[in-house]
Amino acid sequence: MGLLSVILAALGGFFMGAAIYMSPLSKPWMKAVGIACDEDGKPQTAPTAMPFIVNGIALLIVAGMMRHVFAMAGIDGAGAGLIAGFGVGIFLIAPWIATNYTYAKRPLALILIDGLYAATGPAVMGLILGLF
Repeated sequence: MGLLSVILAALGGFFMGAAIYMSPLSKPWMKAVGIACDEDGKPQTAPTAMPFIVNGIALLIVAGMMRHVFAMAGIDGAGAGLIAGFGVGIFLIAPWIATNYTYAKRPLALILIDGLYAATGPAVMGLILGLF
């Protein structure tokens, strides 16, 4: 059950990202990272598989570590998992992203959009882990 919960949590985190990056935030995000788009707002270059592969591996690592930490801390149940996952995202991952992006002189919009995913992705993952 442990491996299944980690895989499902990683998938939940992925779909949360898809919801964010395919929303109206997609155009400001593409502009912030410098992706050239056509008049319809679609990228002019075809995406490669590498970002999705890295994202999938990273989500499995994060979900696995979250499961371990939740077990060690006695975090149990969907609500507790949701709150703990949100805490991981908003207090650990998002500040790290903000620090890196600020030093790299990236736009504030990128910090906010990616920070939103950094907070909500682990929240969904925690919710799913809490169900197991």
